[in-house]
Amino acid sequence: MNEPYSQSRQTAEVAFGKAQSQSVARRRAFEELDLIVVARDEKTGRLREARLAKESQDLLASLATKTAKISSRT
Repeated sequence: MNEPYSQSRQTAEVAFGKAQSQSVARRRAFEELDLIVVARDEKTGRLREARLAKESQDLLASLATKTAKISSRT
């Protein structure tokens, strides 16, 4: 039952093994890229929220200052 494979079969097996290795490496690389994209999007979201919160606080502070100036005039 343990017959040696023909030369063409051995060559095909080696080629298939290389193709499988390349496929696994390519899949792993794409998974790493996807993780990088997800992390970047999460960080961008956090930064956007922080910026919007700061802009809201600045706007409220500006309005409070203007209201205080107006009420001090009267």
